[in-house]
Amino acid sequence: MNMVSTPNIFCLVEGAGEGRTLLNAFDQALLAAGIGDTNLVRMSSIVPPGAKQRKSVTLPRGGLIPVAYAHIDSDVPGEVISAAIAVALPEDPELAGVIMEYEAKAPLQEVEAKVRQMAQDAFEYRNRKLGALFSTGVEHTVKECGAVFAGAVLWYE
Repeated sequence: MNMVSTPNIFCLVEGAGEGRTLLNAFDQALLAAGIGDTNLVRMSSIVPPGAKQRKSVTLPRGGLIPVAYAHIDSDVPGEVISAAIAVALPEDPELAGVIMEYEAKAPLQEVEAKVRQMAQDAFEYRNRKLGALFSTGVEHTVKECGAVFAGAVLWYE
């Protein structure tokens, strides 16, 4: 008997925000990513076999939402912060995919390149052939208190 259903779709989201506090900035980043009215359940980084990518997903307000994510915040005006997420899917749809997350005080180009390499490495370690690689990320220059968020939401269709 399954206590929890296995997700069959994933959606990449990202957002940046500013606030009076670091937590408010994080909340703004979640709102910008479209998942600010949900309860995130942070998970490790596996995509169920056969899961398909969707550009958007309708989530229940207040729902418990499984997500792998990267985030970083800063209260140093002028500092550049970035977060990125990558999803690697295998050629064989019977095998699981991987999600990699990375955040840094660096430009998005560097952060996204690193997270994409991490996903490729995960496939190499698993001796799996890569079928597809998706990524997204966000960069923000801090004004007062800033935060960035990039996530892979797993859900059901």
